[in-house]
Amino acid sequence: MRIYYSPESIEDLRRLREFIEIKNPTAAQKIAASISKGIKQLNSFPYLGVKVPKAPNPEVIRDLIIGNYIVCYLVNDEEIYVLRVWDHKENRL
Repeated sequence: MRIYYSPESIEDLRRLREFIEIKNPTAAQKIAASISKGIKQLNSFPYLGVKVPKAPNPEVIRDLIIGNYIVCYLVNDEEIYVLRVWDHKENRL
């Protein structure tokens, strides 16, 4: 499966890394690598994340929990779209 990133998810990743980097550059690098590794696992296990009950189609919209971070993604037959990435404490609306 091919993984695509929405513009919002790219900005989310950039924002999270920059925020953490202010206090701890090493932690920012480790967290970015951890999130990237988790997302890559979706190639082999596209339904690894939990269903999002409030989504219009919970079968295809899922949340992947990676430490304190949530990766929201959409699965279709041949592709995965990373929609958003949040710290678990953030307001997702």
